[in-house]
Amino acid sequence: MILGKVIGTVWSTKKDENLVGSKLLIVRQLGIDFKEKENFVVAVDSVGAGEGEIVLVATGSSARQTNSTKNRPVDAVVMAIVDKLDISSN
Repeated sequence: MILGKVIGTVWSTKKDENLVGSKLLIVRQLGIDFKEKENFVVAVDSVGAGEGEIVLVATGSSARQTNSTKNRPVDAVVMAIVDKLDISSN
């Protein structure tokens, strides 16, 4: 999974029929310290995430395991909105 921040939305009027109704988000990867990295991914939103929210993104075949992405041409899905992150100081 990838920890990331929603930084935008992709608008597409023409797309595969299996993606019709899917919201596409641009998610920039974050380090454990919440610092933004260069990497980003376009992911289908399955949880109603919005710009500025910290999210978890599943990629690969795992991205097709949610109810909204099953059997769809998806390689990344926002599958959780992060409320809190606790990190051990050990």
